[in-house]
Amino acid sequence: MQVNQVLPVICTAFFSILIRMSLVRLKIKGISYSQTQNGAYALILNEVEGDRKLPIVIGAFEAQSIAIALEKEIKPPRPLTHDLFKNFADRFDVVIKQVIIHKLVDGVFYSSIICERDKIEEIIDARTSDAIALALRFNAPIFTYKTILDKAGIFLKFSSKEKDKEETDDSIMVDEILQEGETVAINPSSPDMYKELSMDELRSELDKAVASEDYEKAAKLRDEISKRK
Repeated sequence: MQVNQVLPVICTAFFSILIRMSLVRLKIKGISYSQTQNGAYALILNEVEGDRKLPIVIGAFEAQSIAIALEKEIKPPRPLTHDLFKNFADRFDVVIKQVIIHKLVDGVFYSSIICERDKIEEIIDARTSDAIALALRFNAPIFTYKTILDKAGIFLKFSSKEKDKEETDDSIMVDEILQEGETVAINPSSPDMYKELSMDELRSELDKAVASEDYEKAAKLRDEISKRK
């Protein structure tokens, strides 16, 4: 192989390594809902090797789909849209390898799904909420670029009391994220109506919510049950 043929191969490999070095792996911290803005939810991503959070405002349907994937004990009686995609992909041997949040423009995050079939990789453009809902179902890692995290990542400030509750309740109010920008506080909460129910009543309500496909309610009931265990 001549020098002029080898050089492009070396350059491509070099730039590929540089891109991978700038990627930051993320994990899902939780989902929160807005008490003042109907249908507004925030997906909170946390860098795996760091303390910064990346809040992404998403719609109710996407929040529901992600919450269902996170809650292993909630089994929808029928497949949701993202479950259907997973079943379809499994049937045709398509695997999602990873999701990359690659761009942030005017507050909107853009993502790519890296998938593989017959050892051939393809890159598919997707909304970030859809990409993450699918990543959960394929157990695929989620990444973003360091530049995006530097621009949009935030450090959450806790009071000493809130630090004690962080491990048991990671909910972060959307209103605080939208209003306070860079400095937000965790405000653990759950609907008061569920606090009055017994464990048996909570489980009964959970079964009813799943049967009626009210997954938003089911997720809240599951949260209340988990807190009491």
